Amino acid sequence: MKKIALEEHFITPDFISYSKEDFANFSKEKVDGLMDLLLDIDGKRIEEMDKAGIDIAVLSLTDPGVQREANTQKAIQLARTANDFLAEKIQKNPKRFRGFAHLAMQDPSAAASELERAVKDLRFVGALINGQTNGHYLDEKQFYPFWKKVEELQVPIYLHPGNPPEVPQNFNGYKALNGAFWGWTIETATHALRLIVGGVFDRFPKVKVILGHMGETLPYLLWRLDSRWKIMQQTNTLKKLPSQYLRDNFFITVSGMFANEPLLCAIQALGEDKVMFSVDYPYESSEVASQFIEKAPISEAVREKICFKNAERILSL
Repeated sequence: MKKIALEEHFITPDFISYSKEDFANFSKEKVDGLMDLLLDIDGKRIEEMDKAGIDIAVLSLTDPGVQREANTQKAIQLARTANDFLAEKIQKNPKRFRGFAHLAMQDPSAAASELERAVKDLRFVGALINGQTNGHYLDEKQFYPFWKKVEELQVPIYLHPGNPPEVPQNFNGYKALNGAFWGWTIETATHALRLIVGGVFDRFPKVKVILGHMGETLPYLLWRLDSRWKIMQQTNTLKKLPSQYLRDNFFITVSGMFANEPLLCAIQALGEDKVMFSVDYPYESSEVASQFIEKAPISEAVREKICFKNAERILSL
């Protein structure tokens, strides 16, 4: 069956030093292997796509990118260079690749302009942002010009995990907790909830946000989120209950979560039109991801939606 994968990463030499911080818990051999795969855009990657039956991969710069760069002008230039690099790779193989823009959120207005350039000139299908940027989260008012541009362009923003500004105290003594094993899930789910309770979707109701890893646990918390929201003292009011924003403004992918139980729950919680296929290459196996979705206990009509139809609609492919 045709497949479109949405969370597929690459890197350029400019960004290796940024990413190695996130690989601190990995062996040197593992890091070297990942770097080789991330740097290889159209060699081994295409082979793996072919074996897994993946027709199109939407490529994005791996974390953290410029999200931790303190120099704003350097971040802006690096993001632009990365987008130009990716555009060249896509032009060489337009049938197999699409692109998510990389953005320097240190300057929200510059990020909005770069997103517009990436979408209109480079033909990218949206952007992927690796979590917080130097301690700032996307619900803050300074990012309103960016969200206005996102709504205007009608493209999705993939909210990808990233490290929190500081390691939580309850992670002390257990390095593995602060990262993809657990910490990224908490950080990204919290970031998504900040967008909701901060009123971003009341102000910009047409904004679409994509979460990976089967929704970072949020599809399984809808009832409790609503229940507790009703009794909490709130600093602001929302037009809808939290669960409704998750149903209306969010989409999820199966990246890095290849299990039937969360898939079935996510479909039931959010609807079959909100779930999309992904691998999280090269951090996960394209073959494992493909076998999972091909054998999942869902109807063929739903499988088609998850494998490619939902992505075609949401990304306007």
